[in-house]
Order: sequence, then structure tokens, then C-alpha cells
Amino acid sequence: MAQLNMVEAINLALAEELQRDPAVLLLGEDVGKEGGVFRVTEGLQQRFGLERSIDTPLAESGIVGVALGMAMMGLRPVAEIQFMGFMPPAYDQIISHVGRIRNRTRGIYSAPLVIRMPYGGGIHAPEHHSESTEALLVHTPGIKVVVPSTPADAFGLLKSAIRDPDPVLFLEPKRIYRAFKQEVSGEETLVPIGKARLVRPGRDLTLVAWGALVREAQKAAEQLAAEGIEAEIIDPRTLSPFDTPALIASVQKTGRCLVVHEAPRSCGLGAEIAAQVMEQALLYLKAPVERVTGFDTVMPLPKGEHFYLPDARRILRGVRKMLAF
Repeated sequence: MAQLNMVEAINLALAEELQRDPAVLLLGEDVGKEGGVFRVTEGLQQRFGLERSIDTPLAESGIVGVALGMAMMGLRPVAEIQFMGFMPPAYDQIISHVGRIRNRTRGIYSAPLVIRMPYGGGIHAPEHHSESTEALLVHTPGIKVVVPSTPADAFGLLKSAIRDPDPVLFLEPKRIYRAFKQEVSGEETLVPIGKARLVRPGRDLTLVAWGALVREAQKAAEQLAAEGIEAEIIDPRTLSPFDTPALIASVQKTGRCLVVHEAPRSCGLGAEIAAQVMEQALLYLKAPVERVTGFDTVMPLPKGEHFYLPDARRILRGVRKMLAF
């Protein structure tokens, strides 16, 4: 098995799916000749040709609208929005058409398309390049929202997303694009959409995190373990549909739950997770559900980014608050 970082794993998954299925194609700003701003699609246009890896104008609404038309006509497009902060022009297409086409046509048409988006902070980028607005997408009926946290999951989830009969928004935590490598087997190693991953077993509390913040949760769990406190870490991998049974089973075992995300706190996905825990596991709780999140502000410019992003230190503070309840 090859040792790959997330960029390499995504590139391999795209290459294998382009090779496997002639209906698969790529489109987006700079995805072809340049290989994307992060070089995720590097070499694919040269290997599969101009008709399978298409450079588009700077027009996010057009990219997604064209991808939807392609999908309705039998293709399986993988569209890229260069940064999540560039999504708003395309959100009209996503909410008005992509997510509704199966319902609108009563199942006559589906939309087997993937929209890839690098998201989140941590790379010292300018304005509109570090957003984490996954709650908007999760709130949009008719689409699936996937966030990998490891190269292996990125590989297996992307292949599953491309083969899915419905639209999938594939959010790539760019802070960990090249942060570490992992064995990736390739070929038919699929990761099912809608199934959470148990990152670390534990008995004293449940940490829920996704994307780049799984690593911060692991750092916090290691420090807690040195103190004799065993934290269980759940990585949902798929934010919609969310694997609620896995979450509830963990909380019923540990009695405590802390949710970590870098999106703003108010109306973030952590609030929905907390509500699900309250509704389905209230009598198991030993403390209120805690949230460690970004703040209800615009993502700061590079010099202030580290104040905004949740880290192991803030997670530990939230854990100690729960344990002291």
C-alpha cells in the first residue's frame, strides 16, 4: 500500500474513477492545465485529455449549473469550487436545482454529481478563503455532505461519492492536505457514506470532531489519557446524513459529549448534535453537552487566525468544564 497525503489520495481516487468510468469528468477553475490551486488534480488533464478535465471560466454558478445538466444527461461530473468562500454564487444552483431535481421530477432525473470544495482555516489565507459554512449545506435538503479527516478516508469517501446516485458536496480540510501521510490501498477500497468512524475508544467522555479538528481532538485525548481520563473520539465523516446512532451509542457509554468545529458557534452543526443528544440520551448525561467552536465573527486575517481556530488547549478547557459539573 502506498503512503499518501490527502492531496495524493484524492488525486489517485479521481484518476481511478476517470479510468473506471468514461462518464466521469472533472471541471472547475484551473483544474486542468494547472492541476488546481492546491495541485489536487495535477496531471489528470494530461493523462485523460481536455474533454475529461475541463478548465472553466471564473463563474461558480456556471460551473455547478453545467455540472447539473451533465449529471441529468447521464454523466458523472466532479466539479471544483476553488475555495468554500467562493460558494455563495453557486449556492443558488445548489439549493434551487441540484438538491431538488430528484423531487422536482418525481425520480425521473437524479443528479449524480460531486462538488469538491477546499474549506476551513489554517493556511493564513486572505478574506473569503477560510470559510467553514457546512451548516448551510447540511440545512439544504437533497444533498449529502462529506468531510474526510485522513488520506485513506478521503480516497474511499470520494470514490463512494462519485458512484453515488445523488449529489454529494465533498469538503476537503485544506489545513491537512499535506500534514501527514497514511497507507492508502487504492482500487476498490470504498468508505460508505453515512457511517461514522471510531477514531479512539474511551469510557469517560465523547469528543465529536471532523476534518482538520480530528487531529486536535486526538492531541487533547492524549493529554487526557496521561491524566487517566479516556476520551472516545467520533469522526462522523458524513455530516449529512449524520450517523446519529453511532453518536448516541457513544454518549450512552460515556455520559458526556463535547462537539468541536471551526465554524461559528451560533446555529453551527454542534447545536444540532447537542439537540440530538438531549433528545435521545438525556438520561445518560452526567453534564450538559459542551461546544468548542469558532466565534461569531468573520474569520480573522492571517495574523489573528490562531485566536479563532479551536485547538487542543481549548478542547481541554471544555473537557475540564464538563468533568467539574
